[in-house]
Amino acid sequence: MTEVPYILDVLVSLLLLLGLFFLLTGTFGLLRLRDVYARMHATSKSTTFGVAGLVLAALLYLRYLGLSSGLKESLILIFLFLTAPVGAHMIARAAYRAGVSMWQGGVVDEFRDWEEKNR
Repeated sequence: MTEVPYILDVLVSLLLLLGLFFLLTGTFGLLRLRDVYARMHATSKSTTFGVAGLVLAALLYLRYLGLSSGLKESLILIFLFLTAPVGAHMIARAAYRAGVSMWQGGVVDEFRDWEEKNR
């Protein structure tokens, strides 16, 4: 078995901890925020960064061991960064059109003005 360099060990550990931090932050956002739109924002952003940290850690570690070329991990990251924001936007838009109300403290509703202008 090959000895992993100390700097790689530290870098992989930091990326894993960073990914875990973002995933936990998203979980707390899901539990604590008041409406579906704020929850959607918290979970989509933090999950994207959390999974990116985990995939980058896997990419570095597996690349060093020679078990991966890094292509699959790179494609996962590209797919994640392209689809997560679009999916969250479409779900939030569908919730808005279905009449899911915003939190009463949320004072800005820019989409209503846009929809009224474009009808």
